[in-house]
Amino acid sequence: MKITDTIKYVGVNDHQVDLFEGQYAVPNGMAYNSYVILDDKVAVMDTVDANFKHEWLDNLEQALGGRKPDYLIVQHMEPDHAANVSNFLEVYPGTTVVANAKTFVMIKNFFGLDLEGQKLEVENGSTLSLGNHNLTFVFAPMVHWPEVMVTYDSTDKVLFSADGFGKFGALDVEENWDDEARRYFIGIVGKYGAQVQRLLKVAATLDIQIICPLHGPVLTENLGHYISLYDTWSSYTPEEEGIVVAYTSVYGHTKEAVNQFVEKLKSKGCPKVVVYDLARDDMSQALSDAFRYSKLVLATTTYNAGIYPFMNDFITRLVEHNFQNRTVGIIENGSWAPLAAKVMKNMLSECKKINWLDTTVKIMSAVNQENRDQMEAMASELCKEYIAKNDELANKNDMTALFRIGYGLYVVTSNDGKKDNGLIVNTVTQLTDSPFRVAVNINKTNYSHHVIKQTGVMNVNCLSVEAPFSVFEQFGFQSGRSVDKFAGQKVNRSDNGLIFLDKYINAFMSLKVEQYVDLGTHGMFICSVTEARVVSDQETMSYTYYQKNVKPKPETEGKKGFVCKVCGYIYEGDELPEDYICPLCKHGAVDFEPIG
Repeated sequence: MKITDTIKYVGVNDHQVDLFEGQYAVPNGMAYNSYVILDDKVAVMDTVDANFKHEWLDNLEQALGGRKPDYLIVQHMEPDHAANVSNFLEVYPGTTVVANAKTFVMIKNFFGLDLEGQKLEVENGSTLSLGNHNLTFVFAPMVHWPEVMVTYDSTDKVLFSADGFGKFGALDVEENWDDEARRYFIGIVGKYGAQVQRLLKVAATLDIQIICPLHGPVLTENLGHYISLYDTWSSYTPEEEGIVVAYTSVYGHTKEAVNQFVEKLKSKGCPKVVVYDLARDDMSQALSDAFRYSKLVLATTTYNAGIYPFMNDFITRLVEHNFQNRTVGIIENGSWAPLAAKVMKNMLSECKKINWLDTTVKIMSAVNQENRDQMEAMASELCKEYIAKNDELANKNDMTALFRIGYGLYVVTSNDGKKDNGLIVNTVTQLTDSPFRVAVNINKTNYSHHVIKQTGVMNVNCLSVEAPFSVFEQFGFQSGRSVDKFAGQKVNRSDNGLIFLDKYINAFMSLKVEQYVDLGTHGMFICSVTEARVVSDQETMSYTYYQKNVKPKPETEGKKGFVCKVCGYIYEGDELPEDYICPLCKHGAVDFEPIG
């Protein structure tokens, strides 16, 4: 397979394997990838699994076309990639092995080779010229072994990504990349999200046009999609809204409870419900979906004063793979001494940022009316935000939404007749409750001020403490006059036709302007409330919380000048002009403070 004019694929497909690493079902086999760079010097990128020694050496010989390799670059020592290092050197004894110090230790451990006089030990950031091709080696420890490194070819702009961006499945089978790459990532690399995040930051500085992983297809198009998924998976951010229900059942009563519960979830507008019988379904797929979706319900029986073995296995895997940042509920069953809920909570106690539901369903043998009421309450708790986003199910007159107003941070949405717009504001005030009136102050320099004066309508989205800094960048650091702030995003619309945010809000209100007050630099819109929905029970994002927990800490060490209190932009100089406007967030000099 030709990757570029000078880079060729020489890997193999494995349709003999049924369980990858002895535990992951791979009905469509596996690919073990290897590459050759043909230049003044010839470099071979990794070997393949031991079972494919001759097929790989044949592929390599054909690609070399009579030439001899100068270098064997070993990025990862796992046997499915490095098993043929010794075999390769028997065929091409004059080749220099390129690797890092930890890799050479492993080569000696695996093969008894010290390679004295035949090795090139590289450091992080080291480069190697093949003639026209210039390679840079970037260490990626624990992605997912300690010796791993990736290689960047600046000539053809290729990232040789080791196990990164790999997937299950042979290359001669068509299947969905996202699904099998997700299952591969969570199962193989998932524990090491922080290490992947560090590698992604390095990758962001490179011009990458092709990704060559050690498993799965070579990626040449829409690379932003794959990199974005890796960012989502490695930051443990839910990829989609939905609920996974994972259960075990001995005599069918817990299964019956799950069936009833799932129907309740579907009736309350849950966008996706995925159910796994852990005794029968693919455990790795259940694990993958637990990380894919935002919420998880565990249902099992008390068993030998613990929990049923398949559930025990599942939770153990969740913890081992760094499960976090999810909402979790529990359904337990026990005929005389139910302990399952206690055991499951204790097992998951090591996991970070788990939001436990207030409701726990406690079944004593068989489902009764009390259990059905508990499941109704749990379903309502899980689906609160889904109900609020559903036009048919939502309470559109829930004026408790106004209780979410404080000295907080909000996104005001509007529409100029051509496109939607959004703006960060921090001054929203409830004026009266009979009738309900709200005042919103907006700086006159903002495009939203102009739009709302023209249209007389807006939505106020109450940001929750879950909102990341990217929300403030999206709505606060660019102008809606020149940028479509909602391009490519999922949107919801209220009855006035305006957007309300799909994520990171706990309530929103639709407002109709009744009066305008000119405040000089700002305009105050006094509005009536035409619609109000409560989306979640998360706390409202206060300005103080934003400053302490969300806004990145500016790197002021060794610098002299002023820092923006809103976005962290640093103005270097002895004096800040009185009329200075922050180039990022557009706030004035009053929002700057001296460094130090």
